[in-house]
Amino acid sequence: MWDMSPFGCNHNFVIECGKTRSVAGISGKSQILFATVFTARYLDLFTSFISIYNTSMKVFFIATVYFTIYLIYMKFKATYDSNHDSFRVEFLIVPVGGLAFLVNHEFAPLEIIWTFSIYLESVAILPQLFMISKTGEAETITSHYLFALGSYRALYLCNWIYRYYAEGFFDLIAVVAGVERALCCLQIMRLFSRNPLCWKFKQSHFNERQEDIFTSLNLRY
Repeated sequence: MWDMSPFGCNHNFVIECGKTRSVAGISGKSQILFATVFTARYLDLFTSFISIYNTSMKVFFIATVYFTIYLIYMKFKATYDSNHDSFRVEFLIVPVGGLAFLVNHEFAPLEIIWTFSIYLESVAILPQLFMISKTGEAETITSHYLFALGSYRALYLCNWIYRYYAEGFFDLIAVVAGVERALCCLQIMRLFSRNPLCWKFKQSHFNERQEDIFTSLNLRY
């Protein structure tokens, strides 16, 4: 369930891009990192079979992530801000790869690749946050995407903490990834509280809520 939670973020993002015909404010590098994450995580599609539902969801999810990249770099390329999307992703991939070799459940190729995907997912949003910090603002679509992704990460942390106290579950990989997720969540909260992104997001939702209320009143009377 937790692995499929980001699907909602990407699904909504694709829909919003289709409506606005724009990917302004979205980091293509973050999306490439997420594509790398889920490609690496679901390599077991070629080695094991759980159910048709499980396989279908994984394939559909990977296809959605790559379709997002297609929208950014091809279909709506004219709206993509490559100048501000300048984060050096090798500064994430290299140390994360090294960490996956050092801290894993089993020193086997698929296990190391799976661990790499867990660690990389925790920091894949950093190019997006870096892009926002450079521009000082975010489009509404970016605000919605970040808020959904931040909520998913927060729920993931809550689940991890609950399992630790309720079941005594402890996993070193989960601890390392959890710390990385916590730091990213704090960064997202900081951006929402100190940058125009926060007010843009709140204003858009206030306007949407206001329109819903007026529509409801008109329909009623």
